[in-house]
Amino acid sequence: MHLEVLVEDRSGGTVVAALLDRLLPPGRHSFAIRPHRGKGEFPRNPDGRPDRMAAGLLDLLPAKLRAYAAVLDPADNLVVVLMDSDEEDPAVLRDALSALCARCAPGMPLVVALSVEEVEAWLLGDPEALLAAYPDADRAGLAAYLQDSVCGTWEWMARVLLRDEARTLIREGYPQVGIRKHEWSDAISPHLVPSRNRSPSFVRFATDLLRAIGDAP
Repeated sequence: MHLEVLVEDRSGGTVVAALLDRLLPPGRHSFAIRPHRGKGEFPRNPDGRPDRMAAGLLDLLPAKLRAYAAVLDPADNLVVVLMDSDEEDPAVLRDALSALCARCAPGMPLVVALSVEEVEAWLLGDPEALLAAYPDADRAGLAAYLQDSVCGTWEWMARVLLRDEARTLIREGYPQVGIRKHEWSDAISPHLVPSRNRSPSFVRFATDLLRAIGDAP
């Protein structure tokens, strides 16, 4: 089966690509990562054309789903939508995404992957991987993180990795934050091991995905 994986940005794509490389049975499936420029917003009219300046995942999702439904065989293809839940209720967001897919691409298999609160939760969910990439990280701060909590996840990771320098990064904001997120995902992703990941939102994604492709244990 082929997976079309739609993600918010490149850093999220790096994380999920590394996890899929180790999660999917070797030689049986393929995948393509499709990054966007942020999360975007649900269109007011999902049946219309997206604004020509739209670049966010949600902005373009209805049009992409219609395109997939038109050209992809649902027997051999699966759409994965990965995004941060941020401050939204994950159950409500999941239902909205599932309903949108049913509307725009009826019959197309879909897996909704929501990282709670942010995709950095999946990096923090594998402390061994994080410490392999950053052996000087704040181990006490890493141990104190409550998995998948709505606590300002990237800021927590910044404090774990940068210690006192994190305050400067948090104050500067974007684009410096985006640059750092790319650095963290690039460094930690090669060390990720799906079977030891403690993030409940990742475990749900892995379970849903393997069930959808027929490889559930």
